[in-house]
Amino acid sequence: MGIFEAIEKSIPEYQHFRENVIEGIQQALDKFVDHISAPDAVVHPHDIHRKLGAWEFKSGRSLDSLQAAYRIGARVAWRHVCAFAERRRLSLRSMSVLGEAMIAHVDELVSLSVDGYAAAQASAAGTLERKRRRLTELLAGDPPVPWQAVVDAADVAAWPMPATLCAVALEPSSGHVDELLLPPDVLVNLEDATPYLLVPNPVEVPRMIRAAGWRAGVGLTVLPQEARKSLACARRVLAVTSADEPVVDCADHLVELTLLADEFLARQLAARALAPLAPLTARQRTKLAETLSAWLSARGGAPEIAARLDVHPQTVRYRVNQLEELFGNRLHDADERFTLELALRARAFLDLD
Repeated sequence: MGIFEAIEKSIPEYQHFRENVIEGIQQALDKFVDHISAPDAVVHPHDIHRKLGAWEFKSGRSLDSLQAAYRIGARVAWRHVCAFAERRRLSLRSMSVLGEAMIAHVDELVSLSVDGYAAAQASAAGTLERKRRRLTELLAGDPPVPWQAVVDAADVAAWPMPATLCAVALEPSSGHVDELLLPPDVLVNLEDATPYLLVPNPVEVPRMIRAAGWRAGVGLTVLPQEARKSLACARRVLAVTSADEPVVDCADHLVELTLLADEFLARQLAARALAPLAPLTARQRTKLAETLSAWLSARGGAPEIAARLDVHPQTVRYRVNQLEELFGNRLHDADERFTLELALRARAFLDLD
């Protein structure tokens, strides 16, 4: 039985690559004979064996079958060598040299195929990474592109479109950050001026981000079509929260994000609604603003407000009287109280005097 027939019998799928396998067998035999006849000659690369390794990767297989084919081919070839040696009455020493040379030759062929497999794998990974980078930019980019273009890009990038996702905005929390070890379905753009992720399942991501030395703003979970909105929220929540918080979630800061969506308007609201406090000193403004905030939220008497502010109830009564003089009937109008509460929150969020 010839080498190809023996391989085909053990690995039936190779009949679909008959020409390639036969070419590999022929080149392997030719190079082996050349090496035996001229051991010191320059050996040209075994391109076909690198290609065989690449074909295995592109066919979605491991190298197990190809390595098995090399072993089968070596056994069949060795039987022919033994028959030849018997006819020519070769010495045991000669047989030993031939055996060692054959083992080394097969090892070389396997190594070449491994190189070809690895090169094809690396090329595919690089291509896939570029396709996913493009998909990431389409999902999060502004202005938006037609949705069908995003769907097509997801198919090309072999990325199953999730029902929902969230964006995660990143910034270094220290001078050094480690590589992010993320699930394969996470889309990553670390080349952007403000790096970000698009995450189908964000449950495990905060832990991974903390471990890598990044600070992160986790956006709202949205439909994939709204990824750019989630990213905008994620970037904003990083800007309006303390840098001491390594991972901040937009869902926990919706009031701030809503109120500060337009910072100019928030400042105008605070300035206009709290105008009666403007003529006072900074210290007086701070104390009365704190008392007004506690009064609006407590809906209770002086003792309760005093407990919140850690002051004497009589101090609270004095301050509330001042507020009554400054704001008048506004303190007893539901719409005005709501406006005042928003203004006080804007004052606190924006750290206004």
